[in-house]
Amino acid sequence: NSYAIANNVLNSLSEQQLVDCSTLEGNSGCNGGEMDNAFKYVIRTGGLCSETEYPYTAANGKCQASTCGTYYDPIVNYTDVRTRDDTALGDAVIDGCVSVAVQANQFAFQYYSSGILTGECGTDLDHGVLVVGYGNINGEKYWKVKNSWGTDWGEDGYILICRQCDKNGKQGECGINDDPSYPIAKD
Repeated sequence: NSYAIANNVLNSLSEQQLVDCSTLEGNSGCNGGEMDNAFKYVIRTGGLCSETEYPYTAANGKCQASTCGTYYDPIVNYTDVRTRDDTALGDAVIDGCVSVAVQANQFAFQYYSSGILTGECGTDLDHGVLVVGYGNINGEKYWKVKNSWGTDWGEDGYILICRQCDKNGKQGECGINDDPSYPIAKD
C-alpha cells in the first residue's frame, strides 16, 4: 500500500472496517461499494484499524472502529487511473498497488485455483481487489491480483488475471481496467 511504500512499514489492515463503517461515504457493506468511497472514509477517519484488532467476518456488522487502539496508514487523497487503458494501469502498478473492481461472481473467478485466469469472466463489476504486479508466463501476460477471500483461495490468496486477452476489449478480463484507483499516503 502507499503508506507502506512511503514509510517502509507494512500493516495488515481491516477490510471489515470498510465493510461496516464506510456507509456515510456511499458504500453498502457486503452489498457493494466503491474504492473511492473507501478512500474517502480513510481520509475522514485518519486511517484504518489493524486486521488483528478488527478481523474480517465476511458479513455486515455494526461499526466497531472506536474500539481500535491505533489507526494505521493515513492517506491524504486518491487518484483515479485512466479507465480502459491497460498501459495507464501498468504505469500505476509500477509505483505501487492499485485498487480495481472486477466481476467476481463468475465460476472461473470464484473457483480459481492456479495459473492464468483465461476463462469466462464478465465486466459487471461487483468486487474490489488489489493489483500488486504483472508479468508473463511463456509469453502470456497477466496481472497479479490480491483478493480478500483468504489464503485458502487461489494461489495463497492471489489470482493471475489474463492481461491484454481482448475478450472484453479495453475493459480487460473481468473488467479489471474499468475502475482503477490508488491512495496517496500521508508523509
